[in-house]
Amino acid sequence: MKKYGLIGFPLSHSFSKGYFTRKFEELGLEDHVYELFPLPNISDVQELITSEPELVGLNVTIPHKIGIMYYLDKVDEAAKAIDAVNCIKIVNHKPVESFFTGELTSMKVRLEGYNTDAYGFEKSLKPLLHKHHDKALILGNGGATRAVAYVLKKLGIEYTIVSRRHVGRQISYSKINKEVMKENLLIINTTPLGMAPDVDSCPDIPYELISSKHLLYDLVYNPEETEFLKRGREQGATIKNGLEMLHLQAEKSWEIWTS
Repeated sequence: MKKYGLIGFPLSHSFSKGYFTRKFEELGLEDHVYELFPLPNISDVQELITSEPELVGLNVTIPHKIGIMYYLDKVDEAAKAIDAVNCIKIVNHKPVESFFTGELTSMKVRLEGYNTDAYGFEKSLKPLLHKHHDKALILGNGGATRAVAYVLKKLGIEYTIVSRRHVGRQISYSKINKEVMKENLLIINTTPLGMAPDVDSCPDIPYELISSKHLLYDLVYNPEETEFLKRGREQGATIKNGLEMLHLQAEKSWEIWTS
């Protein structure tokens, strides 16, 4: 049996469990299962891995994407730059190899950390970009912002983070005026505003200033069209939700686990 799963807290619902359960059925992998492992404290991950010897891969969600890095033997370059891990590959620990590489662990496995959020976001965003999408507003400054900012920097797109407070280079929503909206034709929502069941909420931006040149991307995927995207569409903007990003990052996780 090969076991995969998701760690985080709380885990009231999971896209990943449904996605991989269907994938295993489609591939005829009867000896593969995907389970949810709610961990109130990230320190519990050691006991989880020790008690579940059939585990070969984990996805990581809030609030553990940063804390998990302390327990990993290896973190890839993208995850280091983003400072967040959402995918772990669990491989058999090789004591001799670890001795020569200087890696020390109390567990009998090797934990490798990756960030597939950035991969999924980049692959789903790039087909929609035009030359005028050279500046962006990132709405929110939570964990998801790190992956988004990493991708925009990689693509050469200048960005400004927008949050409730004006701190350093980060601006507040009240600072978004006509000039800001005209310059930043890519707007990405990384907040949970608009996510079911709170479907009537949306980031506080001047939607009346959105034009047909704007591209609005919402990391939220439930509902399919959030209030943020709906208001953008009504102004003629191109819109995109986060569902394809989730599919892409899930497939990247599968690629990592099976390589």
